[in-house]
Amino acid sequence: MAMQTTTTNPVELLKADHQKVKGLFSQFESAGEDKKADIFKQIVTELQVHTKVEEEIFYPAVKKMDSDMALEAEEEHNIVDWIIAQMKKLSPSDENYDAKFTTLKENVEHHIEEEEKEMFPEAQQKLPAKQMDELGKKMMARKEALMKRTTASTAPRSRAAAKPRSRAKAASR
Repeated sequence: MAMQTTTTNPVELLKADHQKVKGLFSQFESAGEDKKADIFKQIVTELQVHTKVEEEIFYPAVKKMDSDMALEAEEEHNIVDWIIAQMKKLSPSDENYDAKFTTLKENVEHHIEEEEKEMFPEAQQKLPAKQMDELGKKMMARKEALMKRTTASTAPRSRAAAKPRSRAKAASR
């Protein structure tokens, strides 16, 4: 198992996600065309799980202290989701693929910067420690459940995809 986080501080958990995504961005940029699709899949999984956890658990708490900030952050998530949807339609060999990735990266990095410089410090300042701890525990549990579902949903699909091929071979013999 990879590095296990022992903190239940929601800000630290989210910052760890941010670092992981930034690392994947770097991998993507230095990867050859053959590796980009796989790294992109990892980026998508990380971003989707992260945004779900934020929107379900962290943002509602932020919204109570600063609704404009939370609403803007959600809109930024929508933009990122849209870029991801566009990229999913392309293959790494498409001439627009890398340009779309750059736009994705710039939007995510802008969003990370706003959260880390504005939202997180405000949350740490205004939300009681007990609430922060509760948020962190909920977020960890939710992320774990989502990650399990993501890996579970990709595994059976690949096995299912293999079955018709073997049946086709048997039929053609």
